[in-house]
Amino acid sequence: MSDQPYPLWSADPVPHLLASRERATGAWIFPALPAGSPLAEGHEAVAIAGTGTLYSYTVIHPAPKTGQPPYALGYVDFVGPVRIFGRLQGAARPVIGARYAPRHDAELGYVFEAVTA
Repeated sequence: MSDQPYPLWSADPVPHLLASRERATGAWIFPALPAGSPLAEGHEAVAIAGTGTLYSYTVIHPAPKTGQPPYALGYVDFVGPVRIFGRLQGAARPVIGARYAPRHDAELGYVFEAVTA
């Protein structure tokens, strides 16, 4: 059983992040709405397939006392359209327009991993 209050990943053999698409307008939102939401009836769950394009990012420099190295957070645009914020991995320094794929992460739920050509 998941401790997430909303569905994050599809149950497909190759899981995809889930968003909700409003039936009336076609607008996508992430994360997907939980079944108990008052808005759920007007939305359907949709899988976010493929890779996304990095729209914007920032590099976080944790306090030295934490012992954590710097890490990048960014917005990644996917077909839908839907823009998702999350941790970026796999690139020494992110580049706007680079391709990223969502990956499961035990601690954060998901991260975006740089896709190499």
